[in-house]
Amino acid sequence: MKTIKFYSLGCKVNQYDTQGLREHFLRKGFKASDNGETADVCLINTCTVTQKADADSLNIIRRAKKLNPRAKIIVTGCLAELDADKIRSQGVSSLLIKHKHKLKLLERGISGFCGHARAFLKIQEGCSNYCSYCKVPLVRGKSRSRPLRQIINEAKRLVESGFKEIVLTGICLGAYGRDLKPAVSLVKVIESLEKIGGLLRIRLSSIEAGDVSLELIDKMAKSNKLCRHLHIPIQSGDDAILKKMNRKYTRNDYLALIKKLKTRIPGIAITTDVLVGFPGEDEIKFKNTLELVKQIAPLKAHIFPYSRREGTQAAGFKEEINPLVIKKRIARLKNITDRCALIYQKQLLNKTMDVLIEGRVKDKPEFWHGHTGNYLNVRLKSARDLRNQVIPLSLKSSRKDFILAKE
Repeated sequence: MKTIKFYSLGCKVNQYDTQGLREHFLRKGFKASDNGETADVCLINTCTVTQKADADSLNIIRRAKKLNPRAKIIVTGCLAELDADKIRSQGVSSLLIKHKHKLKLLERGISGFCGHARAFLKIQEGCSNYCSYCKVPLVRGKSRSRPLRQIINEAKRLVESGFKEIVLTGICLGAYGRDLKPAVSLVKVIESLEKIGGLLRIRLSSIEAGDVSLELIDKMAKSNKLCRHLHIPIQSGDDAILKKMNRKYTRNDYLALIKKLKTRIPGIAITTDVLVGFPGEDEIKFKNTLELVKQIAPLKAHIFPYSRREGTQAAGFKEEINPLVIKKRIARLKNITDRCALIYQKQLLNKTMDVLIEGRVKDKPEFWHGHTGNYLNVRLKSARDLRNQVIPLSLKSSRKDFILAKE
């Protein structure tokens, strides 16, 4: 029996796609391997969202071949779609699976999620927003939604496999259903999954500010299964920069949404993305971002430097920012977001919350780690096997990246 090693880079959608490819190859008679040095085939699902993602993807391709010169290398994902020549330039003989063909291999969906306690379920593909800095629409095309029945059936299979939490994901999750006839809302998907016995939690992955509807807010306020956590990208807190980015909201729009969410859903956790160093972002514009982040006080922020992407509108923009300036700005912003996280965590100390235990802490196996519904990272010391259990824990003390808890 031939063996295959999988490498996955990038977003939750890529992780879902890798799981789908894994199941496809297992059905074809392959055996999954954790050892890239001995596998007959190495499949690498690449990312191209930033220059660093390109570099990481190419590094994995080179390393896989160096570790195992006899292995057949298969490369797919966003970098393979747009920059096949860049992959070929590495001197590694490889088979490229383009996006259209990959989607054909994924049509059967998934029934598990290897190595995860939470399962990602892709309900939507592509994006029609065309932010000026982003290559993703060039790779994945316009927004397309999966049929509701297909989503329900896949969710049932995942629950039957033992998953208690499903994370709904997509390239532009909030656009779900607009292209279907008749149209179907994201809330309809949530309501359909709420009826599945054994599914304890439904979580939403990243969603754009303009897609957080009153209907969705009301559903989250009332549901006992929908997690009280939303990841809503900011990208910038300056209106001029937001306009150049082709974002569809203003600073005040975003702030009003967060205030509405916190009023309607007490205790909701907000996480976000911030892009630092976009062309034309001077010190005043960056300070506008700092001030907005202070006001929304996110639990967590993914902060990343602007990366010039060929083929995007922003690639032609002047006034690029010095990388050293960007690095210093990221440090300033991270200092603020770290403080925001600690403040949010301390508000919940001595409260009891349900935690989905996901596994042991790698460097401290006497501890288990998991997440609350509002996405607090929790650790618990226990000799018992707690994996994949949802248990009430008392939150005792706050650390930089997690909260210590007791039963």
